[in-house]
Amino acid sequence: MMRIDGQCHCGHVAYEAEIDPEQVGICHCTDCQALTGSAFRVTVTAARDRIRLTAHEPKLYVKVGDSGRRRLQYFCPECGSPLFVTGEGADAEEWGIRWGSIRQRDQLVPRRQGWCRSALPWIHEIEGLPGRAGD
Repeated sequence: MMRIDGQCHCGHVAYEAEIDPEQVGICHCTDCQALTGSAFRVTVTAARDRIRLTAHEPKLYVKVGDSGRRRLQYFCPECGSPLFVTGEGADAEEWGIRWGSIRQRDQLVPRRQGWCRSALPWIHEIEGLPGRAGD
């Protein structure tokens, strides 16, 4: 197990959690692409009772998937940063913590991918693109 902490971009919502670093995954679904404005989303799963808010409460948005399954998306009401995701009923015991909000994210390596059929065709070709260290 690993202790992490994190916050939204503006610091309004903050948390601490205990996670298994082996539970980091990439999702290529079109919802994650739309909600992040990126090619995929990285999330680490944790038991709900292992997450503790240390600042303000996040806001909730409920997304109903094509399957009819409801996904509870938590985000900062001030800056809009995505923070957590969970489900309802038995699914409410497992939460996803959005990787971008985790302070120790440089220590977390994805171990699996999902919704690969929605992955953008160029995703595995970015290593060859020209790049620079900063602006």
